[in-house]
Amino acid sequence: MSGLRGGRYGGEGRRSVLIALVSTVVFAIVLVVGVTHAPGWREVKTSFFNGREFRSSLPEVSHAFLLNVRIFLISEAFILVFALLVAVVRSLPGPVFFPLRVMAIAYADLFRGVPTILVISLLGFGAPALQLSWIPLSTTFWGIVALVLVYTAYVSEVYRAGIESVHPSQEAAARSLGLSHGQAMRFVILPQAVRRVIPPLLNDFIGLQKDTALVGILGSIEAFKQADIDKAATFNFTPYVAAALLFVAITIPLTRFTDWLIARDRRRRQSSGVRG
Repeated sequence: MSGLRGGRYGGEGRRSVLIALVSTVVFAIVLVVGVTHAPGWREVKTSFFNGREFRSSLPEVSHAFLLNVRIFLISEAFILVFALLVAVVRSLPGPVFFPLRVMAIAYADLFRGVPTILVISLLGFGAPALQLSWIPLSTTFWGIVALVLVYTAYVSEVYRAGIESVHPSQEAAARSLGLSHGQAMRFVILPQAVRRVIPPLLNDFIGLQKDTALVGILGSIEAFKQADIDKAATFNFTPYVAAALLFVAITIPLTRFTDWLIARDRRRRQSSGVRG
């Protein structure tokens, strides 16, 4: 009987997958036909999907995209460290650390509340205007600073959620072994918390990779800015498509990797639950 039920359920699963695939293909065909038969499709194709303009702009846009990658990697390195510090400060117990907790909360609330493009504009245009000799004038530098400030606020909340997800008995067990609060946090709580929040961390960094394009408003020649320059020279929007494809080439693998990590964590939890 179990074999019959397994075969029936397996057949239903394959049929469901087949129906989903067919419906997806049909929807894609209808969408393509509808777009390509629109009255203005010829003008849109010339303006956005011009093969000659694509081949002409891709090398310059790709070279500029390297700046996006550098901004992303530098920002991520600082964000991972600073966000963890903010999250740990927010979890410090006792009234003596109350001022530090208030400062950490105010920081997270402020930079999560202000749009990223405004933070980049305020820092990028405001800080150099002070004309202090020790303040860098590089627009890329201030773009990185702005991204670090904003995303540290977001990522600190992810870390904090991971810390709070660790059962209090873990710290109690560590303290019973003679560890201080700091040692329990470092050796017991943080390793578990970081492992649990890796998927949402990757989601935040996918957003960070896309937001590196905002640095272009300060004048840095990254992919979007270069595409905008090419568009202004040719009056054709195809360079935007080239820049978009470069961002997609980075974000899709990161997204699939995140999905794989989430699925692996779900399987691990399910298997541990079965063994328990």
